[in-house]
Amino acid sequence: MKIEPALIEQFQAIVGKKHVLSSREDLLCYSFDGTFAEFAPDLVVEPADTEQVAAVIRLAHEHAVPVIARGMGSGLAAGTIPFGGGVILPLNRMRSILEIDQENMTATVQAGLITLDLQDKVEKLGLFYPPDPSSNKHSTIGGNIACNAGGPRCLKYGVTGDYVMGLTVVLADGRIIRTGGKTIKNVTGYNLIGLFIGSEGTLGIITEAVLKLVAKPSYVRTAVAAFDQLDDASRTVNAVLLSGIVPATMELMDNTAIICIEEAMHLGLPVEKDAILIIESDGFDDHVVQQEIDAIASVCRQNGASDVQVAKTEAERADLWRARRNVSPSLARRAPNKLGEDISVPRSQIPEAVRRLKSISQRYGLPIVIFGHAGDGNLHPNILFDKRDPDQWGRVEKMVAEIFGAAVALGGTLSGEHGVGTLKLPYLESDVGAISIEVQQRIKQALDPKGILNPGKSLPLLTPTAS
Repeated sequence: MKIEPALIEQFQAIVGKKHVLSSREDLLCYSFDGTFAEFAPDLVVEPADTEQVAAVIRLAHEHAVPVIARGMGSGLAAGTIPFGGGVILPLNRMRSILEIDQENMTATVQAGLITLDLQDKVEKLGLFYPPDPSSNKHSTIGGNIACNAGGPRCLKYGVTGDYVMGLTVVLADGRIIRTGGKTIKNVTGYNLIGLFIGSEGTLGIITEAVLKLVAKPSYVRTAVAAFDQLDDASRTVNAVLLSGIVPATMELMDNTAIICIEEAMHLGLPVEKDAILIIESDGFDDHVVQQEIDAIASVCRQNGASDVQVAKTEAERADLWRARRNVSPSLARRAPNKLGEDISVPRSQIPEAVRRLKSISQRYGLPIVIFGHAGDGNLHPNILFDKRDPDQWGRVEKMVAEIFGAAVALGGTLSGEHGVGTLKLPYLESDVGAISIEVQQRIKQALDPKGILNPGKSLPLLTPTAS
């Protein structure tokens, strides 16, 4: 769409001329995310606070201009690609920690704050913000909330949404709503916090959040268990949990992931093995934590692990986590493109899900690399391919449909933390059903009747009203 010069001047009056970007080079920088999708916006407007966001949205609402809120662009479902043009609204200037309340164990932050920056700050005070997506060095709190991001530690500690106590949200007409706060218990009215968590910027723009903190564990032990068979590794996940132990993390990596990481980082990973599990236990009693990791190692050996090593130093532990967090970028060594998914299945179905994924890979002749948060059933199958080859891309589309079909057939779902965006829209009804989609559309219609907030994402489009 074309944004008239007079309207651009009004946006400049709100945020400052240098924070309204319109050059081809600038627009290109905001045309893509962590996927292979790409489409340039018509304008980029960079607000500095909630009030500026509200003023920008009021103006956009008046002129029916689409607005797509954006953090650092690390999304993996094409959720911030402006396919219909409009205004990209980066929240990167809004990256302040507004308050750390040690007595109530909360942090109030702006949406553009980098996740790791918050974690580092509170840990210096003996506190802990557990949600830790693999993108924590560059993803933002607002983006984490918009997709309800998880991460390795969500097995024991839960996902981002479990730590959101309050939100400040700008609605589609520019009004500001503040919901929740520092109270631990709050059932006054509808759960509006839960409504905005995971809504991918389609119902309102999150600008601030009150986040729950916990005490930082004093002791941590990390082990890596190597398996000759991927099936044994996937079965071991449930065996550990059935033993009565809940580790902080339990991450799965298959052979291709191991090899790619080792080629990139030379950490001494067992490239000859079919799979590894990275398992971590933490707590406040060193003896108890050691007992837990020893018991976990025993369960792993009983279920087929050929070798279990416990990190002896913090450097060894850090190397294991560097390996896990760099799986996705390391896959570029194998193919120019990858499609990274995040199906979620009941834990009991992990072995069968892994078998079906490998079968799909074999039938279509393209690699599917399997890694992810196996402890809570959230797997990240990555298809490796060359998008320049029409035949490969055609196979990828069929494989994706089968991957999602397998997840749903096993009682799972299309996404555990990446969101729906646009890439998963064609498969949404097969997961949630037509009635659920209708209910969600009605909510969208009620909060955003003109359809200006991230249109075309998260659920099928409704025809916007003229009001």
